[in-house]
Amino acid sequence: MTCLQHAHLLTLTLTVDFRGMTTIGQTPAGLRRIAPVTGGSFMGERLNGTVIGGADWVINRPDGVMLIDVRLTLKTDDGAMIYLTYQGRFLAAAEVMARFAKGAVLDPSDYSLAVSARFECGDERYRWLNDAIVVGTGEQTASGPIYTLHTIG
Repeated sequence: MTCLQHAHLLTLTLTVDFRGMTTIGQTPAGLRRIAPVTGGSFMGERLNGTVIGGADWVINRPDGVMLIDVRLTLKTDDGAMIYLTYQGRFLAAAEVMARFAKGAVLDPSDYSLAVSARFECGDERYRWLNDAIVVGTGEQTASGPIYTLHTIG
């Protein structure tokens, strides 16, 4: 069996304005909310910088799974602008999701947060990101999630 080749790309720390969250309401897909991402940072061997802003278009499905759809604008320390989008899911037992919904900070062993990401960049120094296959895992904190993203292949 071949091992999946992967390498750490970056660690992404987000600041989310949970109080500024907009509730769209119950839709056929589930409870739709939009959480503003007001800042953050990213650090890796090949790129570092700040999160300019963005949002997470969240759906809480009737079966208890939370789907995330995040779109961010990043700025590297050397001035390149990057678009990052990732989709994923937050899985946890019903009682854990109930605590999460009330704002509790959960133990990482109580849930699974996984994403697949795509980058877009026009700056020649970072064009390699346009072809990167990226997956990651996340961890909840009181101010927003922290993701560890890896390139595959």
